[in-house]
Amino acid sequence: MTNKLFCFGMGFSARLVADALHEDGWKIAGTTRSPDKAAQLRSHGIEPFIFADDQPIEDIRAALKGVTHVLVSAPPGGMGDPVIHHHGSDLAILPHGTWIGYLSTTGVYGDRDGGEVTEDDELLPSGKRGRRRVAAEKAWFDLGRRHGLCVQSFRLAGIYGPGRNALETVKSGRARRIVKPGQVFSRINVHDIAQTVLASIKQPNCGAAYNVCDDDAAPPQDVIAHACGLLGVDPPAEQDFASATLSPMAASFYEDNKRVVNTRIKQELGVKLRYPDYQAGLLALYDQLLAKNTANGDAD
Repeated sequence: MTNKLFCFGMGFSARLVADALHEDGWKIAGTTRSPDKAAQLRSHGIEPFIFADDQPIEDIRAALKGVTHVLVSAPPGGMGDPVIHHHGSDLAILPHGTWIGYLSTTGVYGDRDGGEVTEDDELLPSGKRGRRRVAAEKAWFDLGRRHGLCVQSFRLAGIYGPGRNALETVKSGRARRIVKPGQVFSRINVHDIAQTVLASIKQPNCGAAYNVCDDDAAPPQDVIAHACGLLGVDPPAEQDFASATLSPMAASFYEDNKRVVNTRIKQELGVKLRYPDYQAGLLALYDQLLAKNTANGDAD
């Protein structure tokens, strides 16, 4: 029997997982909000379905036909988790033991004043988005227990990768070095997210939660300075957090200060991070940028 992955939300992280499995001969289906993106997915051999918070999948039976694995990256909203809200009962009748991966965030831990957190620590979210994630995780684990589905949660740190990283921020002129003394953030390259999810598919542990982050929680201003160094430009002046003008969304990221521990993905799933720190990740992205510029120059 051919395995089939269904992705609720074919975004930055889920797409890498889907592409890897597609190369291995899996059937892939997934959702997008946009008809244009649906056409793009279809052109890459992915069966597309339209899904949004206020728009359930019209033909859910066709969508889930033959599904052996489900990956969920759709974020929770005011109604809670949109997938469970609209299609929880449809998922409940999937075959016993069906693997379900939920892409959560390390925001479920809240603020630890720079201290370490593991998967065994209590979930103490700081703001509304974190509380919604905790509720969504609980809803997925409850669904799994009630209906014999093999649910795992992946608590993702700040995601970066091709087209979405500090190099791009600097190049666009949007880079700022906001300094809040003692503040650190954990990060994860999107390729390491994909390899962690793929490792879980190979050796599932029903009911498990995994911190998915690199080995080096670091101050955000250091990451920008390193990106500037790679690009050969002067870093922007440091700005004190207390006096900096930030959007409510940007300011909310500074509410939580913690060092996320990733031991479980290494010991239980055998993950060996391709990019164990932001320096390695940004250097690889810089090398890709150079190669692309060289190729474009040759083409000219």
